[in-house]
Amino acid sequence: MSESVGSTPAARVMASKSVRCIDMICSCHIWWSRVRLASRAAYADGQRTLTEVERVARQTRQGNGDPLWRLARSRGLNRRRFLTLLLAGGTAAVLAACGDAIPERSGGADQSVASVEPPLVFKDPTPFIDHGQAGLEARLELQTGSITSNEQFFVRNNSRSVDLDIERWSLVIEGDAVDEGTELRFDDILRLPQRRMTSYLECAGNHRVMFDLLQGRAAKGTQWGRGAIGNAEWTGVSLADLLTLAGVQETAVSVLLIGLDPESPEGGFRRAMPIVKAMHPDTLLVHRMNDEPLPTDHGFPLRAIVPGWVGSSQIKWLGRIVVSAEPQWTRNNTTSYVLIGDEYEPEGEADGRVVTLQSIKSALALPWPARLSATRHQLAGYAHSPYGEIASVEWSDDAGTTWHRARLASRQVEYGWVQFAFEWNASVGEHTIRTRATDMDRNTQPESVPFNEKGYLFNQPLPHPISVA
Repeated sequence: MSESVGSTPAARVMASKSVRCIDMICSCHIWWSRVRLASRAAYADGQRTLTEVERVARQTRQGNGDPLWRLARSRGLNRRRFLTLLLAGGTAAVLAACGDAIPERSGGADQSVASVEPPLVFKDPTPFIDHGQAGLEARLELQTGSITSNEQFFVRNNSRSVDLDIERWSLVIEGDAVDEGTELRFDDILRLPQRRMTSYLECAGNHRVMFDLLQGRAAKGTQWGRGAIGNAEWTGVSLADLLTLAGVQETAVSVLLIGLDPESPEGGFRRAMPIVKAMHPDTLLVHRMNDEPLPTDHGFPLRAIVPGWVGSSQIKWLGRIVVSAEPQWTRNNTTSYVLIGDEYEPEGEADGRVVTLQSIKSALALPWPARLSATRHQLAGYAHSPYGEIASVEWSDDAGTTWHRARLASRQVEYGWVQFAFEWNASVGEHTIRTRATDMDRNTQPESVPFNEKGYLFNQPLPHPISVA
């Protein structure tokens, strides 16, 4: 269950830290808006002072903290070229080298989107397996502890990440099953009762590549390995509270969440859920992740967290909610995020069985394949289930003939994953180790998973290859 938290002054820090976009005006004067700078970091006629260039230089060494550097790097400029241009000609020179004219401020409904085209993602891709526009896959071997840091949390997008202006953002709740349309600003969200909850978040296609590796039949879609998952502490408001505020009616059947990512296939990624799930107290709309403002790549300023459900249900950059007295069908519950195969019956208007709940899984926190020395090792990994807490994790190094009990190494919360660990004497040669999780309701990982065309919910035990020398 999530826990209530009091409103604190820290919540108000959100507005000052959140606006990271470049807001440019087509004129001789180019200003950076809403970025906190030291008093000496002055701008004049589109040029930065030496002090500001030094600050940006430090940020480029540390990663991608400066928005203009993120843009330049995405367009192929190296650090030396970027800083030379910045010092010589300021922001305008960098934009010219990037092939970007300084854009005019445009009117209309899209004012919340940053005016400079951003890169695909904003975080540093270095620690990840980069899948291009689809996103960044985490490396489980880099995970430390039970909480995934914001910097190492995987990213799954259906378009490029969008950088929204908190001052222009709002959330609209409408539909034929609410008393009246409601529009909320970010400050309104902060004034509502706040909830804190730890929950893992996993892409429906996590482990997709295993259909090919283990069954010899490739599924469609990004070939995710084991790292399209993370576990975080989320802070926000109950969706039920917002629906109640809008006057949800007894006739309500479905709730459609719509994002503000205009380049997604539907001009705003969207998924519907039954009203029962929407009114569950632990279905949250969150604005903080691991006690920090929600990062841009993870849906700033507001996203959904639906514990146990697949990642596509947990809409990022949320801007609109439609409550209807009828089921709502979209691309993402008719042709995408459905199980299509011989073992799956279509439902409603969908081409197959609609994917909602995740599946029980476990994985070792090792590179794939792994290389170890011939000695005694403590191996570790993570297990999780949408149905409840993990009761046990077993491991086998003889193709499943013999199973041994692993130790649950971390405290598990209801919606989070759990760490497990065990000792293994590694002998020289080629090995595979399988792990198998079982939850409190006796759900366990199956020996085989029926194939589905889009490669969702693969959860049979993984024969992790390990070379010992």
